[in-house]
Amino acid sequence: MRLLPTGQDSLLIDLDGPGEAQAWHAELLRRRAAGTLTPVREIVPGERTVLLYGVHDLPGLQAELRRWSAPSPVADSGELVDIPVRYDGADLGVVAELWGMSEEDVVRLHSGTEHRVAFSGFAPGFAYMTGLGEPYVVPRRAEPRTSVPAGSVALAGHYTGIYPRSSPGGWQLIGRTSVKLWDLERQPAALLVPGTRVRFVPDSEERPRE
Repeated sequence: MRLLPTGQDSLLIDLDGPGEAQAWHAELLRRRAAGTLTPVREIVPGERTVLLYGVHDLPGLQAELRRWSAPSPVADSGELVDIPVRYDGADLGVVAELWGMSEEDVVRLHSGTEHRVAFSGFAPGFAYMTGLGEPYVVPRRAEPRTSVPAGSVALAGHYTGIYPRSSPGGWQLIGRTSVKLWDLERQPAALLVPGTRVRFVPDSEERPRE
């Protein structure tokens, strides 16, 4: 763990991997909720970092963080969200070949895994979800698509993501959902926030691929 002051009132916790970042994010949220954390305005996780923004006492917080370690998040902690998916993505066959299994087995594996939102980025409402593990790392496409339809469920690296709106993208598309991921009339606007548990549910009634 490396503690890197950023500006006058922020602190970046630089960690060795995504698992550590998720653990520290969960522990920071737990301590803030319990009232045992130095006042912080925002706690923002990244792939290997956690940014503490608006820190009331920067030296005090650094000393505090050095005194404790973060346990791994409890497997069944966090809100559980079900996402219905029509698994008919254009790259489903590519993923099946990479994993050495049938397309049906890809669907069973992906939908049978509980995923967790590690962090957000790329576009409003886009969540980077972990869960599949090292054997199922998927490379990005050699040539990104100029337009990926909104609601596309996709894989890249260790992560599953859902495109909240149509945009260019290089992830491997395995399915599609009609769930609204970003809604300014909702609080919070993002459906999938860091720490959320996600279960993908195969649904043949989801709108077909265009």
